[in-house]
Amino acid sequence: MKISLADAHTLVRTTLMRCNVAEKNAASVATALVNAEASGQGGHGFRRVPAYSAQARAGKVDGQATPVMEKTAPGVLRIDAQYGFAYPALDLMMDHLPDMARSQGIAIASIHKSHHAGVMGLTVERLAEQGLAAMMFANAPAAMAAWGGRRPMFGTNPIAFGIPVGDAGDPIIIDLALSKVARGKIMAAKQKGIEIPDDWALDPDGNPTTDPVKALDGTMVPAGGVKGAALAMMVELLAAGLTGAQFGHQSSSLFDDKGKPPALGQMIIAIDPIATGGVGVVDHLAEIANEIAAEDGVRLPGRRGKLAQLSAQTEGLEIEDDVISAINDIK
Repeated sequence: MKISLADAHTLVRTTLMRCNVAEKNAASVATALVNAEASGQGGHGFRRVPAYSAQARAGKVDGQATPVMEKTAPGVLRIDAQYGFAYPALDLMMDHLPDMARSQGIAIASIHKSHHAGVMGLTVERLAEQGLAAMMFANAPAAMAAWGGRRPMFGTNPIAFGIPVGDAGDPIIIDLALSKVARGKIMAAKQKGIEIPDDWALDPDGNPTTDPVKALDGTMVPAGGVKGAALAMMVELLAAGLTGAQFGHQSSSLFDDKGKPPALGQMIIAIDPIATGGVGVVDHLAEIANEIAAEDGVRLPGRRGKLAQLSAQTEGLEIEDDVISAINDIK
């Protein structure tokens, strides 16, 4: 069915509020999920509503939590998400980190006791639209093994990067999971009852599988083999180790309402390009962006999502019937 962005936001917000989520928090989560859908990232959009709602109702995520911040150093913002959703903590970060980065040249936000970080490209995009370069790292419940092992140790542990390019147009946004595909795609396949390609995941015995249920019980295949596994370890140390959050192998699932809060971590680094490269640096960035985009067949990362967002603003969102039905069933 087709639904406007405003109606989509109202649907998600009111659904969450029925599940013991404070109105302000529900609005923050709804904005993130609707923006994910609008960007073409359905695995981080409406399909998350049933799990989020069940977790809030069970107390696995505290829908009433208010994140708390402290500036532990001139360029460091530490945020305790209070076992609540990540999005209110990220909104709090956005209220303070840009000014800190502009005054210091660089600033870091460390978030702990957090939850699912969603489409991180949308977070770094918010910073890039304010003229800042940004990197974001997040850990997730264990889904990948260390290279050579079978025990899940690290999550899909995404990395996102955004940078303004001046007259070259919208910021360049890079957002990728360190598994071959995002775990949300396997969850979506499970919900739809369809198979997955046999190179996405391994079953609990370490064998390739096309069954999304066995894949979720097993491990994800890292992007780039040993290099991807090493990068996943790096993100784990940045997003959980340095923030004091729980490691992926200690965290409960983001897909059900069982267990204790996942208590995950995120780290965001914001850089003022003028501080690092001088007054003409934005023109310098535009030059390389234009040079890359000039080649036939090349699309700068982030532009597809931005076009999808613009289309959704005028055309609305097309949501699958089973997804709408699952949300409407939440009483």
